[in-house]
Amino acid sequence: MKRLLKSAACTLLLSTTAPAFAADPEACLQPVLADGGWTDNIVQNGFSTIVLKGLGYQPQETSLALGVLLEGMKMGSVDVFLANWTPNSDATLNPYIEAGAIRNVGTNLTDAKYALAVPTYAYEAGLKDFADIAEFRDELDGKLHALEAGNDSNNVLIKMQEDEAFGFQDFEIVESSEQGMLAAVEKAVSRDEPIVFVGWSPHPMNARFDMSYLSGGDDYFGPNYGSAEVWTGLRPDYADQCPNALKFFQNLRFTPDMLSANMQKVLDGEKTGQQVALEALKEDDAILTEWLDGVTTATGEDGLPAVKAYIQQN
Repeated sequence: MKRLLKSAACTLLLSTTAPAFAADPEACLQPVLADGGWTDNIVQNGFSTIVLKGLGYQPQETSLALGVLLEGMKMGSVDVFLANWTPNSDATLNPYIEAGAIRNVGTNLTDAKYALAVPTYAYEAGLKDFADIAEFRDELDGKLHALEAGNDSNNVLIKMQEDEAFGFQDFEIVESSEQGMLAAVEKAVSRDEPIVFVGWSPHPMNARFDMSYLSGGDDYFGPNYGSAEVWTGLRPDYADQCPNALKFFQNLRFTPDMLSANMQKVLDGEKTGQQVALEALKEDDAILTEWLDGVTTATGEDGLPAVKAYIQQN
């Protein structure tokens, strides 16, 4: 009888101390991650996709402009968007948050910034503040170089034009892709010509160019040169139905150095976000311990060893 009681006690102890893993339902296994077309977002998605694959999910990435992807979340065709910058994108994002189309499940990046910038030689020549831009209108050919139409930074510049702030109503906003804008900066730098463009960190542009951020834009880009945080947005129904995937996305954290280094590999090596993420995790997978705390595979097993095995096998 004592042996039976001891055995039962051991069984009870094991059942109460062993981790209780629960797999997500099948509807959760093919999350759609939105790619806004920016290199930092490409790298974010690359790391997330590799980890999700290691867990047995089948994530899909889709490249969409910001407005389109937010509408996709509203309509239910997009599940995850990792590049929600605050306060910079608040005006664009808030209507979708209020409509219940996207839910903030946690900050994935701190110490970011986002504002107008110039080559340092232009800064040293006197173009140091938003208020100085109008004085350099002729040298700038009356242009402010920005990103694709609908991007939140472009919307900020358009609002400044509408407000006639800093004389921006007399400037043309040149809308382009990230690569197109950086090519224009490269051309101007090669000629020692001034240029005003949208700059942000993390991004390899901060090492590629000797550049300086302009002061004076706090009312539009936020204080401290557009100091920002980046949060992870999930479609609310996906977050509610998929607690295991939700836990992973809540755990997800990046650093500016981590993103910048891998963004440079995408830009220089013409590699995909998944390729650079896989290479980085093969070199150092310590971050996985934090990301996979309390996260299981799609079949309910311990997630960390499964993801480590997937990385080494690919």
